[in-house]
Amino acid sequence: MARIDLRVNLGKLHLRNPTLLAAGILGLTGASLRRVWDAGTGAVVTKSVSLKPVEGYPGPRVVQVRGGLLNAMGLSNPGIKTILEEIKIAKKGGATVIGSVFGENEQEFVDVVKEIGKANIDAVELNLSCPHFETLLTMGQDPKLTKKIVKEVKKKTKIPVWVKLPGNTHIPNLMEVAKSAEVAGADAITISNTVPAMVLDLEAERAVLGHEVGGLSGPAIKPISMRLVYELFKTVKIPIIGSGGIITPEDAIEYLVAGASAVQIGTGIMYRGLEIFNEVCTGIQSFMEKKGLEEVSEITGLAHSA
Repeated sequence: MARIDLRVNLGKLHLRNPTLLAAGILGLTGASLRRVWDAGTGAVVTKSVSLKPVEGYPGPRVVQVRGGLLNAMGLSNPGIKTILEEIKIAKKGGATVIGSVFGENEQEFVDVVKEIGKANIDAVELNLSCPHFETLLTMGQDPKLTKKIVKEVKKKTKIPVWVKLPGNTHIPNLMEVAKSAEVAGADAITISNTVPAMVLDLEAERAVLGHEVGGLSGPAIKPISMRLVYELFKTVKIPIIGSGGIITPEDAIEYLVAGASAVQIGTGIMYRGLEIFNEVCTGIQSFMEKKGLEEVSEITGLAHSA
């Protein structure tokens, strides 16, 4: 039997396996990033960071709902200077680190990417899609603005640049946005971010979250994100990282079959713990053995050749 190879190539970036920690969970400290890396993930993505500290929204910020989690953190983070030191700690532990960044405008994206590059990160993920942060939500719906931001960032860095797009199904030109990112030089696309949603407290007769609207993650959004990955595979030629509702190995494999080259896992940690990364990798390996495949890339896009 041929040796199964779980390594994947995302453009110029080579990962030991196709699982990544998604931005937003366990991504603020070097210790937590190293812990996830040691648990077996192929790479870790930091929490989204900005040039200056952001306090975020008032609480409650997170609530568990049927089918996942609803959060409205407000992109709270300690700022780039603090995160730089944490990334260095993770890198010393051998981790492959992707820095998730955001800005209020094109120049802020350029500046924060230049800063985070000082930590010798392996790639940068531009968050253009936070569902409860109006500026970013608007950016991720505008092909011209997306193209402009990516183009300017690419001019200022040699680090691979990924673009994280929204999971909002009401955006009619989402594939056009993705294509614009590719034309501007994006090295990969992550899809999707959380989906705008809300939950009510009937006793209080108001929204549970302090910000009212939050981002839904978990199993409930998997079919939504899956469809977007499937459509995106037909639209762009750069690698796709699928994200949304991965709890089991089968979930991850479905994303690969739909067209993803790798997957990001976040809320799934709440369900399965950090063991989820090894569980998914073991499941992918078993699938490959059953199908007689040797490389993960052979799974990518199988649904399109059926």
